Amino acid sequence: MLVQPDLTRSSPQSYEQIGHRIRSLVADPKVQRVMAVTVRRRNDENLSDWRRLIDEISETAGIHVNELEDGAVRIAWKDYCEA
Repeated sequence: MLVQPDLTRSSPQSYEQIGHRIRSLVADPKVQRVMAVTVRRRNDENLSDWRRLIDEISETAGIHVNELEDGAVRIAWKDYCEA
């Protein structure tokens, strides 16, 4: 019998790909100067993996995550958070 793929489940690399994308945005020297970045989920990124990553980032000490009205997320750290 042919097994149908579960289309609701993300690929094993989906979560990691989102993490790499956000990490590279955060590593940008311009972003490092302002200590904050606004990110949006891309249409090709799995929603549950996106939520999982944003939730995990928000639980990190010293990191503030604000969800914006347009669906974007603002991630800030250190001096920006204290200002």
